[in-house]
Amino acid sequence: MKSYCITSKPQCEHILKKYTPDFIVYRDKANENYAEYAKQFVKCCRNTSESVQVFLHQDFILAHKLGADGVHLTSMQFDAIHHAKSLGLKVIVSTHSLDDIVYTMKEGADYVTYSPIFITPDKGEPKGIAMLRDVVQKTGARVFALGGIVTQEHLKAVERTGAYGFASIRYFER
Repeated sequence: MKSYCITSKPQCEHILKKYTPDFIVYRDKANENYAEYAKQFVKCCRNTSESVQVFLHQDFILAHKLGADGVHLTSMQFDAIHHAKSLGLKVIVSTHSLDDIVYTMKEGADYVTYSPIFITPDKGEPKGIAMLRDVVQKTGARVFALGGIVTQEHLKAVERTGAYGFASIRYFER
Protein backbone atom coordinates (compact mmCIF):
# COMPACT_ATOMS: atom_id res chain seq x y z
CA MET A 1 0.00 0.00 0.00
CA LYS A 2 1.37 3.40 -0.98
CA SER A 3 1.83 6.25 1.50
CA TYR A 4 1.10 9.89 0.77
CA CYS A 5 2.32 12.59 3.14
CA ILE A 6 0.53 15.94 3.20
CA THR A 7 2.65 18.60 4.86
CA SER A 8 2.93 22.35 5.34
CA LYS A 9 6.62 22.08 6.18
CA PRO A 10 8.92 23.08 3.32
CA GLN A 11 11.89 21.46 5.08
CA CYS A 12 10.94 17.83 4.66
CA GLU A 13 14.14 15.88 5.41
CA HIS A 14 12.86 14.52 8.73
CA ILE A 15 9.61 13.19 7.24
CA LEU A 16 11.33 11.67 4.21
CA LYS A 17 13.99 9.94 6.30
CA LYS A 18 11.69 8.72 9.09
CA TYR A 19 8.68 7.58 7.04
CA THR A 20 9.94 7.27 3.42
CA PRO A 21 6.55 8.10 1.89
CA ASP A 22 5.93 7.21 -1.75
CA PHE A 23 4.24 10.58 -2.40
CA ILE A 24 4.50 13.94 -0.67
CA VAL A 25 2.67 17.22 -1.22
CA TYR A 26 3.43 20.69 0.04
CA ARG A 27 0.12 22.23 1.13
CA ASP A 28 0.10 25.52 3.00
CA LYS A 29 -3.13 27.36 2.32
CA ALA A 30 -2.30 30.38 4.49
CA ASN A 31 1.26 31.15 3.37
CA GLU A 32 1.58 34.36 1.38
CA ASN A 33 5.03 33.21 0.20
CA TYR A 34 3.83 29.83 -1.02
CA ALA A 35 5.85 29.94 -4.25
CA GLU A 36 9.13 30.56 -2.43
CA TYR A 37 8.50 27.85 0.14
CA ALA A 38 7.33 25.48 -2.60
CA LYS A 39 10.67 25.99 -4.34
CA GLN A 40 12.48 25.09 -1.09
CA PHE A 41 10.20 22.07 -0.66
CA VAL A 42 10.86 20.65 -4.13
CA LYS A 43 14.61 21.16 -3.70
CA CYS A 44 14.54 19.54 -0.25
CA CYS A 45 12.65 16.52 -1.57
CA ARG A 46 14.96 16.08 -4.55
CA ASN A 47 18.06 16.34 -2.33
CA THR A 48 16.72 13.91 0.29
CA SER A 49 14.97 11.15 -1.65
CA GLU A 50 15.41 9.70 -5.11
CA SER A 51 12.13 7.79 -4.99
CA VAL A 52 9.47 10.10 -3.54
CA GLN A 53 7.00 11.63 -5.98
CA VAL A 54 6.77 15.35 -5.25
CA PHE A 55 3.51 17.26 -5.59
CA LEU A 56 2.37 20.82 -4.98
CA HIS A 57 -1.11 21.77 -3.90
CA GLN A 58 -3.51 23.50 -6.33
CA ASP A 59 -0.99 25.47 -8.43
CA PHE A 60 -0.25 23.33 -11.48
CA ILE A 61 1.62 26.16 -13.24
CA LEU A 62 4.01 26.48 -10.30
CA ALA A 63 4.35 22.69 -10.02
CA HIS A 64 5.40 22.55 -13.67
CA LYS A 65 7.76 25.53 -13.32
CA LEU A 66 9.51 24.05 -10.25
CA GLY A 67 9.84 20.55 -11.71
CA ALA A 68 7.48 18.81 -9.32
CA ASP A 69 6.14 15.44 -10.41
CA GLY A 70 2.57 16.56 -10.08
CA VAL A 71 -0.18 18.62 -8.57
CA HIS A 72 -2.88 17.82 -6.02
CA LEU A 73 -6.05 19.57 -7.18
CA THR A 74 -8.96 20.38 -4.87
CA SER A 75 -12.52 19.20 -5.36
CA MET A 76 -13.21 22.65 -6.83
CA GLN A 77 -10.56 22.24 -9.57
CA PHE A 78 -11.90 19.38 -11.69
CA ASP A 79 -11.73 21.68 -14.71
CA ALA A 80 -7.93 21.99 -14.30
CA ILE A 81 -7.18 18.29 -14.78
CA HIS A 82 -6.67 18.56 -18.56
CA HIS A 83 -4.43 21.63 -18.26
CA ALA A 84 -2.23 20.02 -15.60
CA LYS A 85 -1.95 16.83 -17.66
CA SER A 86 -1.01 18.87 -20.76
CA LEU A 87 1.99 20.16 -18.79
CA GLY A 88 3.15 16.59 -18.19
CA LEU A 89 2.14 16.55 -14.54
CA LYS A 90 0.68 13.65 -12.61
CA VAL A 91 -2.64 14.64 -11.08
CA ILE A 92 -4.17 13.75 -7.73
CA VAL A 93 -7.68 15.11 -7.15
CA SER A 94 -9.59 15.44 -3.87
CA THR A 95 -12.92 13.61 -4.08
CA HIS A 96 -15.78 13.01 -1.69
CA SER A 97 -18.19 10.77 -3.61
CA LEU A 98 -18.36 7.90 -6.06
CA ASP A 99 -19.53 10.32 -8.77
CA ASP A 100 -16.51 12.58 -8.12
CA ILE A 101 -14.14 9.66 -8.56
CA VAL A 102 -15.78 8.44 -11.77
CA TYR A 103 -15.78 11.95 -13.25
CA THR A 104 -12.18 12.81 -12.36
CA MET A 105 -10.90 9.50 -13.71
CA LYS A 106 -12.72 10.12 -17.02
CA GLU A 107 -11.05 13.53 -17.12
CA GLY A 108 -7.61 11.92 -16.78
CA ALA A 109 -6.73 12.11 -13.09
CA ASP A 110 -4.00 9.66 -12.15
CA TYR A 111 -5.03 9.29 -8.52
CA VAL A 112 -7.75 10.49 -6.17
CA THR A 113 -8.02 11.05 -2.47
CA TYR A 114 -11.33 10.00 -0.97
CA SER A 115 -12.26 11.53 2.35
CA PRO A 116 -12.88 11.66 5.20
CA ILE A 117 -12.55 7.98 6.10
CA PHE A 118 -12.26 8.35 9.87
CA ILE A 119 -13.18 11.17 12.24
CA THR A 120 -11.22 14.27 11.30
CA PRO A 121 -11.53 17.75 12.83
CA ASP A 122 -13.87 20.02 10.80
CA LYS A 123 -14.32 17.56 7.91
CA GLY A 124 -17.85 16.29 8.50
CA GLU A 125 -19.22 12.80 8.89
CA PRO A 126 -16.66 10.08 8.11
CA LYS A 127 -17.29 7.85 5.07
CA GLY A 128 -15.98 4.78 6.85
CA ILE A 129 -14.20 1.66 5.69
CA ALA A 130 -17.25 0.07 4.01
CA MET A 131 -17.80 3.08 1.72
CA LEU A 132 -14.07 3.19 0.93
CA ARG A 133 -14.14 -0.48 -0.04
CA ASP A 134 -17.21 0.15 -2.18
CA VAL A 135 -15.68 3.03 -4.20
CA VAL A 136 -12.43 1.12 -4.68
CA GLN A 137 -14.28 -1.93 -6.00
CA LYS A 138 -16.71 0.02 -8.20
CA THR A 139 -14.17 2.35 -9.81
CA GLY A 140 -10.88 0.49 -10.02
CA ALA A 141 -9.29 3.91 -9.41
CA ARG A 142 -6.03 4.45 -7.59
CA VAL A 143 -7.65 5.73 -4.40
CA PHE A 144 -5.75 7.20 -1.48
CA ALA A 145 -7.87 6.96 1.67
CA LEU A 146 -7.67 10.28 3.54
CA GLY A 147 -8.95 11.61 6.80
CA GLY A 148 -8.25 10.63 10.38
CA ILE A 149 -5.63 8.02 9.54
CA VAL A 150 -3.26 8.16 12.49
CA THR A 151 -2.77 4.63 13.85
CA GLN A 152 -1.52 1.26 12.64
CA GLU A 153 -5.07 -0.06 13.10
CA HIS A 154 -6.30 2.60 10.66
CA LEU A 155 -3.63 1.56 8.15
CA LYS A 156 -4.57 -2.12 8.42
CA ALA A 157 -8.26 -1.34 7.95
CA VAL A 158 -7.52 0.80 4.87
CA GLU A 159 -5.23 -1.85 3.41
CA ARG A 160 -7.96 -4.50 3.70
CA THR A 161 -10.19 -2.39 1.41
CA GLY A 162 -7.83 -2.72 -1.54
CA ALA A 163 -7.20 1.03 -1.63
CA TYR A 164 -4.11 2.08 -3.57
CA GLY A 165 -2.79 3.83 -0.49
CA PHE A 166 -3.40 6.19 2.38
CA ALA A 167 -2.83 9.90 2.72
CA SER A 168 -2.41 11.74 5.99
CA ILE A 169 -1.13 14.83 7.71
CA ARG A 170 -1.14 13.72 11.35
CA TYR A 171 0.26 10.22 10.76
CA PHE A 172 3.49 11.79 9.46
CA GLU A 173 3.72 14.31 12.31
CA ARG A 174 4.09 11.67 15.03
